Amino acid sequence: VPDISKEIAASAALGAKRTDLIKVPKLPEEDDLEEGIGEKGDEKPKLSKRKLKKLTRLSIAELKQLVSRPDVVEMHDVTARDPKLLVQLKAHRNTVPVPRHWCFKRKYLQGKRGIEKPPFDLPDFIKKTGIMEMRSSLQDKEEQRTLKAKMRERARPKMGKIDIDYQKLHDAFFKWQTKPRLTIHGDLYYEGKEYETRLKEKKPGDLSAELRTALGMPVGPSAHKVPPPWLIAMQRYGPPPSYPNLKIPGLNCPIPDGCSFGYHAGGWGKPPVDETGKPLYGDVFATNINANDLKLEDDEVEKNVWGELESDSEEESEEEEEEDEIQKDETGLVTPSEGLITPSGIASIPTGMETPDIIELRKKKIEAEMEGGDTPALYQVLAEKRVDRVGTAMMASTHVYDMTSAQGIAAAAAAAVGTGTAPAPRRDTVELALDPSELDLDTDAMAARYEQQMREQQSHLQKEDLSDMLAEHVQRQKNKRKKQQQQEGKPTKKYKEFKF
Repeated sequence: VPDISKEIAASAALGAKRTDLIKVPKLPEEDDLEEGIGEKGDEKPKLSKRKLKKLTRLSIAELKQLVSRPDVVEMHDVTARDPKLLVQLKAHRNTVPVPRHWCFKRKYLQGKRGIEKPPFDLPDFIKKTGIMEMRSSLQDKEEQRTLKAKMRERARPKMGKIDIDYQKLHDAFFKWQTKPRLTIHGDLYYEGKEYETRLKEKKPGDLSAELRTALGMPVGPSAHKVPPPWLIAMQRYGPPPSYPNLKIPGLNCPIPDGCSFGYHAGGWGKPPVDETGKPLYGDVFATNINANDLKLEDDEVEKNVWGELESDSEEESEEEEEEDEIQKDETGLVTPSEGLITPSGIASIPTGMETPDIIELRKKKIEAEMEGGDTPALYQVLAEKRVDRVGTAMMASTHVYDMTSAQGIAAAAAAAVGTGTAPAPRRDTVELALDPSELDLDTDAMAARYEQQMREQQSHLQKEDLSDMLAEHVQRQKNKRKKQQQQEGKPTKKYKEFKF
């Protein structure tokens, strides 16, 4: 074993020397001395950018004083780069706000985990069609089916199981459909919004059935006759200052009929009055009657239609009433309509003239004469004749009508229009076309002229040549006969000849 006693003694002596050593500070250099002298002269600590931002940032109170709408200022608006511009944008009309969960550490809708979502409820106008009953009955039938029937139905499904009347479906959507509840512009959803009370649907002073039940007040048609529990406090301290125009019975407006003041059960307390007995907050005793509040009775209200046209019978009755009013007295003195009395002894008409019983205002006689007495005939039945001889006309008929009676009536009507009289119709008159120079002819000359025209017409019909039409007809018959002979001579083929 080597001798190590000398090494152990040497290491122990070295450890004793180390304990005697003292740490000496390092001497500063020239640059460090200059920096130290400068810091001692300024004596200002160096700040970071974050601390400088906090020092230059506006407080919430200062920002509310600087803007025109301090009600839109929030606690985090002061940290914006331009707080005044941000508040101005938020205060602008129809500005949609940033969703409120932008600064939440929890994720959006994370708090609704575990809450059971209610199933979708159909609107009432769709429920009235009976679709829910049909579907429930169909589901009950499907549950009773076997697996084999279900697989067969899946492979070959049947359509038209639920059949609803088309008219009922049309009325549901076009007649009974109601508008769903919609949000206004800029109204965003947030967690728990559906559990909040919709204050827009509530009006101050109107008590719902749920609130009446919670307060122990009766519910029904006579529920308005029971005072609310806060009426005594309002009579003592005054109406709510937030609603100065709110009418509260027993405080600033009369109580319902059949109710009385007092502190008994169902009493409406004591109305607030001053030393002279006048009400403080309104007309509690209903002494001031307003003309707008007066309700007319049903007998006093005029319910006639004011835009309806009057019938002829009503006009005639009014005319008769006017005529009766204008009738004069038996003495000949006319009583003025304004109520003035005619002095006695003074006649209103010159002597020697008698006052008629009725003054005819409307010219009914003249109108009746202008209209004429009898109604003119609209048509006339002509007498039919049967002629055996057709004559030389090309398209003549064996049935003819007697036009003499009609021509006579037409001539009589024309004469009546020209002269204003209605002479008796003549049966022996015939229409004849004349030149203006021949209007002065007498009856015999007109008859001779008519006979001459008839002779010319008959001679024209006799001279008419029908040879061309006859030849064309004969030729057509001959061609038709040839075609029939050709068809009879050829043998009939059972099948058609094949052609490429």
